[in-house]
Amino acid sequence: MSKGSDTQKRIRITYVKSAIGYGKDQKATLRALGLHRLGQQVVHVATPSILGMVEKVAHLVQVEEVGDEVA
Repeated sequence: MSKGSDTQKRIRITYVKSAIGYGKDQKATLRALGLHRLGQQVVHVATPSILGMVEKVAHLVQVEEVGDEVA
């Protein structure tokens, strides 16, 4: 199990634009990603489900790959 987790890419997601005026589904997606306040950052493993959620709210977040320095 640890062998697979070592090779997976990690992404840092930053909440950069307010969700006011957008649908409940997009607000729920932000919450599911762990984003509650503007400027907040979270790091997730880049799984297909996470990437799908990021794509759904791409206009509200900024995404960047991170190296192994984040535990």
